[in-house]
Amino acid sequence: MTKTELKQSIGFITATAIVVGTVIGSGIFMKPAVVIEATGNSTFALLAWIIGGIITLASGLTIAEVSSKIPETGGLYVYIEKVYGKFWGFLCGWVQTIIYGPAVIGALGLYFGTLFAGIFSLPKESELWIGIMAVLFLSVVNTLGSQVGGIVQSVLTAAKLLPIFLIIVFGVFKGNVPIFGMDSDSSQAINFGAAVLATLWAYDGWMNVGFVAGEMKNPAKTLPKAIITGILIVMFAYVAVNVALLHVLRADDIVALGPNAASEAATILFGSFGGKLIAIGILISIFGCLNGKVLTFPRMPLAMAIDGLFPLARYFSRIHPKWRTPVLATFMQITIATIMMLLGNADRLTDIAIFSVFLFYGFAFYAVFLLRKSLPSNEQLYRVPFYPFTPIVAIVGTAYIIISTVLHAPLDTFLSIVVTISGIPVYYIVTKKRQG
Repeated sequence: MTKTELKQSIGFITATAIVVGTVIGSGIFMKPAVVIEATGNSTFALLAWIIGGIITLASGLTIAEVSSKIPETGGLYVYIEKVYGKFWGFLCGWVQTIIYGPAVIGALGLYFGTLFAGIFSLPKESELWIGIMAVLFLSVVNTLGSQVGGIVQSVLTAAKLLPIFLIIVFGVFKGNVPIFGMDSDSSQAINFGAAVLATLWAYDGWMNVGFVAGEMKNPAKTLPKAIITGILIVMFAYVAVNVALLHVLRADDIVALGPNAASEAATILFGSFGGKLIAIGILISIFGCLNGKVLTFPRMPLAMAIDGLFPLARYFSRIHPKWRTPVLATFMQITIATIMMLLGNADRLTDIAIFSVFLFYGFAFYAVFLLRKSLPSNEQLYRVPFYPFTPIVAIVGTAYIIISTVLHAPLDTFLSIVVTISGIPVYYIVTKKRQG
């Protein structure tokens, strides 16, 4: 059973759908108000989205070269482990497995449950259980095979892009509100750094496609193309949606409406029925994002367990002989996510995890310099354009996130470090057991 291999069934379309699907979730609808309020002006808000997109694109272009040279299942964990050694790889995987992955799954589940209950006028106490059922349902779907999960992801990605497309087209052509130079009329102090941070959180998730590299057809070529194409689609969608919203609603109205701004814009454009449709579109968007996380995150503990660097590795490294998916690793991630949902602290745990995750992102971006020195040049493989400028932009962007988090959320920074350090004794226990 342990020798069963992952099935290589994921092509370029599905891989790109995973990138788009895991990034576009709730952020595109919930962050515009936050960004406008932080910048105080519609022009600077759009600039924040563009800068966030540029940093993300530079990051994606850089990781695409790293992934082409290390096209293995495990994503960020594998990149860190191959370049910096097993100790740093373990700490990276530990943070993502124990906190980051389950917290993101749990948070998206809670968002889904809240919105679902609101659309269909269900009791508030049902929100948690709807979210848990959605997470459990998608975990079952994705244990039936990566091809099944990939098909679901492709369908949901297409479905979520439809309402986004309608808002963009009708908002741009039917709106009559000035887009640029509109004040938010917010009493909050201007903080452009916080605005860019908000956009970067909305852009986060694109690297998750690397978790399923071992299940791709020709990953050395498919993975880089999927990362770049996916990020470009997301960047266009984010900027265009914000332009459309600002053309339909005043900047101060978007701030006042918060996450309901997109639905209100749709109601203005298409009537009350249209507003309902967009709300359902947002629901599909979150569901698709959740599916992408459930599909990709369990591949992290799987990769660690295969390397013998995870507690109970002989169990979590197993691939189901029929479905050829990491059933036990998926079960573990979903169990932790469900516990977080029951505790109701998923959002805070995600905020705590982001510091540690972006720290390892920075290591991964720097790895491109080290790999060019250590590996022979292969012109057939993808190479990051505008080297070394592009990787430097990615590294500077990561440093910006880390410094901003330290300054604006010192407690979250401290807790992130504690979570990371807690993996050190686990690492030595696991390695000592292997040696024994």
